[in-house]
Amino acid sequence: MDRDEQAIRSLISTWLEATTAGDLPRVLELMADDVVFLGAGRPPMRGRKDYAVASKGVQGRVEGAAEIQEIRVFGDWAFCWNQLTVTIHPAGGGAPTHLSGPVLSILRKQPDAGWVIVRDANMVAPASVK
Repeated sequence: MDRDEQAIRSLISTWLEATTAGDLPRVLELMADDVVFLGAGRPPMRGRKDYAVASKGVQGRVEGAAEIQEIRVFGDWAFCWNQLTVTIHPAGGGAPTHLSGPVLSILRKQPDAGWVIVRDANMVAPASVK
């Protein structure tokens, strides 16, 4: 595994850890200023500000795991395909929500900030738990 692939794997791990910890500022550092998030049935989220607003609307603790399927690096650009599982534990208690699905991210290498997510197509949907 080369250095860039390892850095991208680290970014994904950091994203998941920061999300679970509720560390929104850390998550925002892992994306480009002009990031765009695409998801089924919702309008695109454009920029860090939209992501921050959407994140603050989540009422509960979010845990996630990514099973990396593929990473390809092309100079200062890369893509990564993950199988993502997410569990949202409601702040007031109650049954958690389980989501699962593929995610395709495009990343760009920054001169002094490492890799950041530039575009993200997230296709998670409600998942049945067995």
